[in-house]
Amino acid sequence: MSAQGDCEFLVQRARELVQQDLWAAKAWLITARSLYPSDFNIQYEMYTIERNAERTATAGRLLYDMFVNFPDQPVVWREISIITSALRNDSQDKQTQFLRSVFETLPGRVQCEMLLKVTEQCFNTLERSEMLLLLLRRFPETVVQHGVGLGEALLEAETIEEQESPVNCFRKLFVCDVLPLIINNHDVRLPANLLYKYLNKAAEFYITYVTRSTQVENQHPGAQETSDLMSPTKRSSQKYIIEGLTEKSSQIVDPWERLFKILNVVGMRCEWQMDKGRRSYGDILHRMKDLCRYMNNFDNEAHAKYKNQVVYSTTLVFFKNAFQYVNSIQPSLFQGPSSPSQVPLVLLEDVANVYGDVEIDRNKHIHKKRKLAEGREKTMMKSKRSGTLLQSSDDEDCSVKGRNRHIIINKAELANSIEVLESFKLARESWELLYSLEFLDKEFTRICLAWKTETWLWLRIFLTDMIIYQGQYKKAITSLHHLAALQGALPLPPIAGPGTLEHQRALIQLATCHFALGEYRMTCEKVLDLMCYMVLPIQDGGKSQEEPSKIKPKFRKGSDLKLLPCTSKAIMPYCLHLMLACFKLRAFTDSRDDMALGHVIILLQQEWPRGENLFLKAVNKICQQGNFQYENFFNYVTNIDMLEEFAYLRTQEGGKIHLELLPNQGMLINGSSELHKPEPSCQSRPASPPTGLLPQEFLPVLPPSIQTADRHHTVTRGITKGVKEDFRLAMERQVSRCGENLMVVLHRFCVNEKILLLQTLA
Repeated sequence: MSAQGDCEFLVQRARELVQQDLWAAKAWLITARSLYPSDFNIQYEMYTIERNAERTATAGRLLYDMFVNFPDQPVVWREISIITSALRNDSQDKQTQFLRSVFETLPGRVQCEMLLKVTEQCFNTLERSEMLLLLLRRFPETVVQHGVGLGEALLEAETIEEQESPVNCFRKLFVCDVLPLIINNHDVRLPANLLYKYLNKAAEFYITYVTRSTQVENQHPGAQETSDLMSPTKRSSQKYIIEGLTEKSSQIVDPWERLFKILNVVGMRCEWQMDKGRRSYGDILHRMKDLCRYMNNFDNEAHAKYKNQVVYSTTLVFFKNAFQYVNSIQPSLFQGPSSPSQVPLVLLEDVANVYGDVEIDRNKHIHKKRKLAEGREKTMMKSKRSGTLLQSSDDEDCSVKGRNRHIIINKAELANSIEVLESFKLARESWELLYSLEFLDKEFTRICLAWKTETWLWLRIFLTDMIIYQGQYKKAITSLHHLAALQGALPLPPIAGPGTLEHQRALIQLATCHFALGEYRMTCEKVLDLMCYMVLPIQDGGKSQEEPSKIKPKFRKGSDLKLLPCTSKAIMPYCLHLMLACFKLRAFTDSRDDMALGHVIILLQQEWPRGENLFLKAVNKICQQGNFQYENFFNYVTNIDMLEEFAYLRTQEGGKIHLELLPNQGMLINGSSELHKPEPSCQSRPASPPTGLLPQEFLPVLPPSIQTADRHHTVTRGITKGVKEDFRLAMERQVSRCGENLMVVLHRFCVNEKILLLQTLA
């Protein structure tokens, strides 16, 4: 029998005894190894028995012997490859842990050599990078030799593979794993331009990773379905997996913290003017402003160095705070579907003073003024107890437009309102600093172009709000159209379709911008479009809405802004305020416009009695005219105080004002001269001709059962004596509607009378 045959016989005999008598099998192999020490099959069989028995120390020693004595055997490298794969594996199963333990028993020199040789045999770029990264982590001394090369290889692979997003497996390994090893190793000498390149790559990756939208996430395996894009949720519910990496490797803890650590390390290596200890974002920005003041005093080398410090520090402060702001006002943009926790907010011009600037000094209707004033006192007492508004403003007293405006937020709608407003302020100031000097502007623009920030939906939302804050309303309208284009470019399902949250936000912000520009017809057009998508809030009809009281601020420049919840319940009253403000200007001019005045009276029903002074001004104008025609009156006026006032106007004591409030009334009573003569108590003014008959759809919508039992209500005072029977009956029918939900009535007014409302402002 030949030596080869003897070896095979001994190995075969040992295999047969493994199941029956393990120690006998080992004895056969020990004997065989003594006889034939250079035979690979004998040593591999010994290793297999120890590995299967999970004897860590013995298996490790035998693996080491094979690695030293038989380095060219493919079976050895297959075994080593299995072990190194276990080292990279996130799994915690028993077999994987055993293989890791076997590797740990090897001498450090052998471990290093093994990893290097396994790396050389990897042809897949990602796998090779992971193996080399394993080597760098276990043996930091190898970072000097292999660190920069690995980093450049990953960036090159990203380019070759034509990755569309910076959030890819190659960039992730470079930024999160390789880069910290390189820049924190002071034995690695890196030129400043390479450090800035790496900082730029890291910033782009982390910012894109943090601000990824739910639509992007849902394109990857493991992401959840988008059942409701409007539902704010906790980020932790999303399983975001980067293609080519495991779920665990795809998760990054505290990305902003990691990014600012890289900024600090790069700054120290580039010899920036750094502060010891941790500083807030406000402190960083303040330091950058100070540095800009002295930039011209530095020589060329120092100027270039500090220019990069200002650009990168301010850029990161800007994106961090802009994200913080948008994430707070529209969390659904970044977070996946789950149970709602916070409604989105929208930044709008504050038109709360729409009822103001009216002083009435009349002897007439003192009874009504006293009654309305009593009701207002009760409302004010309630609102004092419910005051929850927060006001925040820039502390700087600047004459620049938009630099000293207050943003009002209800604390109940945004728990961290102080932090959100501070983030908005820091982001604005960072943006202004980056565009304050030409060389900063140029460098920041270059970064934004490279990162394709013009495609970032969340950033466009922030920029739109910032432009509105600055009072640049034409630019804001352009920005809103840009925003709509970005929303339309997102993957299906479209999130900017009619009626969606984003569409409604755009409409109301367009309306507020047109209003600020004095474009009142466009304002109402956007508001009325928005009304079609309103989901009416559930509330008791007839109750006046109470606005939480504001803290009276000191005198300040500029108008206020509001962050309102993007819900029908909050937005619809704001829309009605905008419409009232538009029609008020037309209704109270010197020229007569009964249609605009009638619209104002209908809109004043909201939040009654806040608009009592404006209503009394309308009544005063009607008195001066001597007559008033508005054929939609009984369709939409259900306020008992207003009905009583108009009933009083028809009486002898009220001035016997000629009122045409019923459809077709102008045609029916044409020629009745006695009704066209104003009483001496009012200024005599010729009656204007009827504005025309309204179509059939404008006829009053009355309940099927009309309650007229209460004939002694004050609204009928003086009507039963000689006035037209149809007017008296209409008033009584209207009293029965006073319990209707006012918001439903006003919503019906906006939807049904859209054409008429727009024609009035033409």
